[in-house]
Amino acid sequence: MEVIDQIGRKVSLHYPPKKIVSLVPSISELVWDLGLREELVGITRFCVNPEEMFRAKNRVGGTKEIKIHRIHSLKPDLVLANKEENTVEMVEALERDYPVYVTDVSDFSSALKMIKGIGIITNREKEANGLVGQLQIKEQEYRQSIQNLLPTTQKVLYLIWKNPWMAAGGDTYISQMLELAGYKNTLKSINRYPSLSEEELNTVDADFIFLSSEPYPFKEKHLKELEKKAPQSRAVLVDGEMFSWYGSRMLRCFSYFDNLRKKLSLN
Repeated sequence: MEVIDQIGRKVSLHYPPKKIVSLVPSISELVWDLGLREELVGITRFCVNPEEMFRAKNRVGGTKEIKIHRIHSLKPDLVLANKEENTVEMVEALERDYPVYVTDVSDFSSALKMIKGIGIITNREKEANGLVGQLQIKEQEYRQSIQNLLPTTQKVLYLIWKNPWMAAGGDTYISQMLELAGYKNTLKSINRYPSLSEEELNTVDADFIFLSSEPYPFKEKHLKELEKKAPQSRAVLVDGEMFSWYGSRMLRCFSYFDNLRKKLSLN
């Protein structure tokens, strides 16, 4: 079977694949939820959900630094990677021995295309299309529910790291999900993940500062720190998986966004 991945590469593989290694946490969860529990033989140490999968599967390193000998021992016939999560060097090293399908997710639409693509190459097209259909309905219902709120969209600075402070820029999947949730990314005009100085943090134009639970594990203690460094904005802890994980995890994001909006409006 020959397919084109999300960055335009031709990938040839034996169909359907019997041994899959996933180097992306949200895609590992997707593969698991599509019913490929036996076929999924390798994951990263960051593929923590679902817990049953994390406990049961071989771990091949991190998303940026793999233990390639562990992958060789698994002899996969398909490796799933992502343009942002993984490195070019990793993909180039792996594709010498295995078919590597690279995903590229930057917004809700490309996330749906990713799900369909994974469904096609893993012989789970029916299940993948069913998931996409559910997500399309949930997206439409949520957009309708917040339609009257959009003219007064509140501005958010979404922090992903500390030392240095780093935030999600406008060309990221996180930024697109912020907008879908009904907020405006105050760094929309800046690309990727810019670093912010203490002065920039102190003067940022944002109603809220969202402190993501990942990749940096922001906790309650950081809320007080932000109260002093950015008193003009309200700091809030948020579930990073709801804003940054694509795939089957997206089924949960709309109820989370709804509850978050209600919580912020009440307090």
